[in-house]
Amino acid sequence: MALNRRIHITPTLTTVIGAFVFVTAALVLLVQAATSESVVRHLGGSLIDLGMESLEQAFAAQVQAVEEAGDFTASALTTGSILMDQPQEVADYLFGALSAMEHVSFVIVADENGNFVQIDRGRGDGILVPQFVPVTDKTHALAYLITASTGRTEAFWTGPEYYPQRQHTYIVHVTPVLKGGQHKGLVLVAMSMERLSEITSEISTDLVRVFMINPQSHDLIAHPALSQVFHKLSPAKPLISLDEVPDAFLKTLRSTEPVDPSDYGIHPGHELRSGYDADRNKRFIVLQAASEGPTGLPMSIGAHFPASIVEQPLEQLTNAILIGVALLGLSLVGAGLLAHRIGLPIRRAATGARAVADLELDSVQALPGSFVRELDDLASGFNSMLSGLKAFSRYVPKTLVRKLLREGRADAPPEEREVAVLFTDIAGFTAISEGMSATETAAFVNHHLSLLGAEITRQGGTIDKYIGDSLMAFWGAPERLDNPAEPAARAAVGMARAIRADNHARTARGEAPVRIRIGLHLGPLVVGDIGAPERVNYTVIGDTVNAASRLESLGKEIDPEAEVIILVSEDVGRKLAEDLGQEHMGAYRLAGRVEPVDVVRLVV
Repeated sequence: MALNRRIHITPTLTTVIGAFVFVTAALVLLVQAATSESVVRHLGGSLIDLGMESLEQAFAAQVQAVEEAGDFTASALTTGSILMDQPQEVADYLFGALSAMEHVSFVIVADENGNFVQIDRGRGDGILVPQFVPVTDKTHALAYLITASTGRTEAFWTGPEYYPQRQHTYIVHVTPVLKGGQHKGLVLVAMSMERLSEITSEISTDLVRVFMINPQSHDLIAHPALSQVFHKLSPAKPLISLDEVPDAFLKTLRSTEPVDPSDYGIHPGHELRSGYDADRNKRFIVLQAASEGPTGLPMSIGAHFPASIVEQPLEQLTNAILIGVALLGLSLVGAGLLAHRIGLPIRRAATGARAVADLELDSVQALPGSFVRELDDLASGFNSMLSGLKAFSRYVPKTLVRKLLREGRADAPPEEREVAVLFTDIAGFTAISEGMSATETAAFVNHHLSLLGAEITRQGGTIDKYIGDSLMAFWGAPERLDNPAEPAARAAVGMARAIRADNHARTARGEAPVRIRIGLHLGPLVVGDIGAPERVNYTVIGDTVNAASRLESLGKEIDPEAEVIILVSEDVGRKLAEDLGQEHMGAYRLAGRVEPVDVVRLVV
């Protein structure tokens, strides 16, 4: 019965929240229609931003095309794809290059001696016959630039310069042609103020007039109507001054008032100014923040437009927004109550998932059921997953998994590392376990291994495996340690203290004390995932493991009656701090090794 009453989250959210939004939107639209139909045209700020972005992108595309053409041509000349000593071949190539770039005025390729080939675009966008200019011609407008650029090794833009022979202002991109570090020529690609102004003309609309300006001098670099005053350009005045621009409102730029652009939804990085035209109509000017342009000349992209684009609907929108906000508030209250009700179990699941990710499974609480079917399925699935992980984690070393996760590794391919390996074993375990039931034996071993495992974990080690009453652990993987012998030895000392404390309690209960042997060795090992594809262990293999095991067994010979005996190799002893007492036992031949090993006993 209860199962049938549960509802689905998707239709519930869609119906309830959709109804609130629909009612709110409908009422807001009614208010807008009653106030003024012009409210729907409140996109002035976005229109201005789009216009500015279009101009920036258009100009950037033209500049990038010029730079790429220069770089490509220089590369072709360097590799010999185009032969510098074949002027007609160079000219043929430049014809094709110039025909694809309508914004470029002319292209020049000069050799290392100063001879150059020039392809020029005419006023009607036709391409003129190439000019082959010898080095002896010092009167050419670009001859001085070619000479001055001979020593340059990096491409660069010139500033706006007026060329008397061409009676116009240009910016030129110069790319050196280098071969083996030697200067072999130049590639010059030029754009005129006329071409830049054509770009602004293409972007401008009936309402919005765009331009490019020097923010310091307020000289005009490009403007849709700038062609009317190109005759005023001269070597002393390569740009058109603000007073001479054929734009009556733009001339008043210096006397306009600054305005906060955020009040009108215009990009806050822009400068907004207001003023009045000759008919006393209010207009805005927006200027891009001053930046170093590709020509090396500070320039800003700007636009001016009627203030009505952004001001007219503001008052009407204010009234509509106030009413809409109130209605939206009611909708949000209802939606918020529902979202809170639905989100509560999801937040609980998220908290539990974070604890699961940290492998803190004991602190995770089971999720309660829910009247929403999907949330109830989530709780049921999460609780089942948690039960499975708790069971699974008993067979997987959590400390190892945490270390692998901290290193961002889902797997661990085998690699060679310097690792410290530790073995422990209970002396006389068979005699101790005699007379114990299977349950008592398991409890005894579990208690013993828990004492030792706590010390290994405290010193950051990894338990590799349990072998009956023995265990094997290592340090130096998966995390790298500068001196893995130090924490391994301290773990062994901690085990000795733990065993002695436990033996004191056992003696008080009338039980026989436990004696253990510990062996520790340091050396290179192969460490990583070892095993078949369907069953792998993160473990270590190599002679160092065998040596550590043999050192543990050697304790039977050196001091068979010791409560705890810790034997380490001389390689380990040399790396230990002075507070760890050592007793040198001499050289012993370990089983399976040809050379004897210097053995050290840690004094506890």
